[in-house]
Amino acid sequence: MVRAAFNKASGAYDAAASLQQEVARRLDERLAMMKLAPSLILDAGCGTGQALSLLQARYPNAHLVGLDLAENMLKRAQASLPQPGVFARLRAVVGLSQNTCPVTMVCGDIEHLPLARTSLDMVWSNLALQWVGELEATFRGIRRAIKPDGLFLFSTFGPDTLKELRAAFAGLDGYGHVNRFVDMHDIGDMLVYAGFKNPVMEMEHLTLTYTELKGLLCELKAIGAHTVTEGRRSGLMGRAQWRQFEQNYERFRHDGRLPATYEIIYGHAWAGANDRLDDGRQVIQVKFEQRRAGL
Repeated sequence: MVRAAFNKASGAYDAAASLQQEVARRLDERLAMMKLAPSLILDAGCGTGQALSLLQARYPNAHLVGLDLAENMLKRAQASLPQPGVFARLRAVVGLSQNTCPVTMVCGDIEHLPLARTSLDMVWSNLALQWVGELEATFRGIRRAIKPDGLFLFSTFGPDTLKELRAAFAGLDGYGHVNRFVDMHDIGDMLVYAGFKNPVMEMEHLTLTYTELKGLLCELKAIGAHTVTEGRRSGLMGRAQWRQFEQNYERFRHDGRLPATYEIIYGHAWAGANDRLDDGRQVIQVKFEQRRAGL
């Protein structure tokens, strides 16, 4: 369902994804405070490639891997990459120059990374982790693919995200219309259990406003965010329920605008030593010293 939603939304995604673009910029600003020179970087859940240009600018000599579940998103990401000029391609053919920042596109699942163990220097993920089914297992898989002391930097949504929308739907039909998001402190605990060290978690609220409710709903649909992973209603709401939903949301109108709150969680952590199995169990080495019994 998630893959189908984002494949369908790929054409309209960039025009509607202003929030995702702003969060990517804020996530990139956090890298300015970190000293590292990664050779291989994974953009996990790269979408249409909005963050690839940011990573290229900050790490011009790194090889980037853009991974996404939706093939149509990857096609748009590939098309958005700057293409070298004729002279640059000719110089590369004769060995006089090389692309300083190649990009490889991979159609794959963040929950089951198709990448070799300890192959990555850094993993970046902007507003993609909220779509995974098992977050803790996903963290273990990411840790498996990162080299010891490599960096994992990400953003995701917290529990207050779309709280107005959730409140407006509450009590109407008993179905889940808005995804549930994991608390920041629980995410930090999951990182430690997955084998990361020194996790740093931050949170802020960003609010978008709309003149009409239709604007919010159309924007959510345009970015593929209309899919609910569990508790989803299979049919359409009746007219009476829809009118009640609209009336419920109108209670949040302020200064002539309807708000939509997003809780943005930022996190980063460093990969610890490879002392955990894929299921999260820690390997403890015990050395036994043999001693001779005294005469």
